[in-house]
Amino acid sequence: MVMNIAHRGARSLAPENTLSAARKAYEVGAHLWETDVTVTKDEVLVLFHDEYPDRTTDAAAVFPDRPNHRLADYLFYEIRQLNAAAFFEKTDPFETIQTGEVTAADRDSFRRERIPSLEEALQLTRDLDWQINLELKSLPGPKQHFPLVESVLDVLKQQRFDQNNLVISSFNHQWLREIRSLQPEITLQALIGHSMKEPLDWGSFEFPVYNARNALVRPEAMQEAKKRGVAVNLFTVNDEQEMRRCIQAGASGLITDYPQKLAHILSSG
Repeated sequence: MVMNIAHRGARSLAPENTLSAARKAYEVGAHLWETDVTVTKDEVLVLFHDEYPDRTTDAAAVFPDRPNHRLADYLFYEIRQLNAAAFFEKTDPFETIQTGEVTAADRDSFRRERIPSLEEALQLTRDLDWQINLELKSLPGPKQHFPLVESVLDVLKQQRFDQNNLVISSFNHQWLREIRSLQPEITLQALIGHSMKEPLDWGSFEFPVYNARNALVRPEAMQEAKKRGVAVNLFTVNDEQEMRRCIQAGASGLITDYPQKLAHILSSG
């Protein structure tokens, strides 16, 4: 079965890395949602992709005296004052508001959207009896020595989260090795292809699953991975024709901003 992995939730239908995006991904039939884990100034784990909050929130309006502040420069209670849907409503990044795929009721609910904590993400995933892929992000200067691996594992333990519903991924393969040594039962996926300019580095194929940038994957690499018993998920695959090509090429899963499109393709055979 090809896995339908909702990139930052169903970010074409709701603001990325929010609980609404997760719910939408679940509703349209994604098998799991992928989200990004980072940390605030007071060391609260939250879901957020960028180093700076300006692209996706109204940080510039709420904190006009803090230009160029990283997310890691904000305390958790300050982050909770931000509207995590500001960019989605304003820019309609996937033109789904314009086409009516995002309803007026959805848009109204998004205006109350906040940046979630990791605990909230886990709780929602548990409530839905669903699965989550936590991508551990490289941390910026002020937090580069923060023990992200240990902190994430602590939260998972405190939440008693079912590890059968958990994937942890990262471009930082040393973090994955640390997790493997501490909790070998956790499913790990190694991200490769951070740079668009450099060829993919598969290393020794030491991880069971690689999440690879689709544009850089060569057919012979897919064949070599299969020979070694390694599964390959491809990101970020949004075009329907490309989805079909990737499925035919043997991808184990597709990471997509459009889980609704992929669900339709998978259900139609």
